[in-house]
Amino acid sequence: MAVGQETVLDEYAFLVSETCEKGIIKFANEDFCKIAEYSLDELMGQPHSMVRHTDMPKKAFQSLWDTVKKGETWTGYVKNATKSGGYYWVYATVYPFESCDGSKGYMSCRRKPSREEINAAEELYAQWNKEER
Repeated sequence: MAVGQETVLDEYAFLVSETCEKGIIKFANEDFCKIAEYSLDELMGQPHSMVRHTDMPKKAFQSLWDTVKKGETWTGYVKNATKSGGYYWVYATVYPFESCDGSKGYMSCRRKPSREEINAAEELYAQWNKEER
């Protein structure tokens, strides 16, 4: 995959990851590993932010963290970076949960957004990035 090239999720891709409360990856499914271009071993124990694309405004992740720390579910559009320098868009649902061992964390489930949804998110995020500068 070339640097800066978009990877478009297929219709049936369903990316799942689990992190601890601090955002450290505890699980990632095969679809997530494949799209992000990392092996499960490379992802485990790393901060989930390792796939954050630099185009993503701080405001978007502030919204995510503020929401899930209150025990609520967050949904939104996210542009993530691939290992090779490309990117991919997802519609993400992130929710807090407690494991049977009592540890708390977050589960993120992601699917393919439509091109219209991506275009709207790009427009909004470009505006937010301007405001943050």
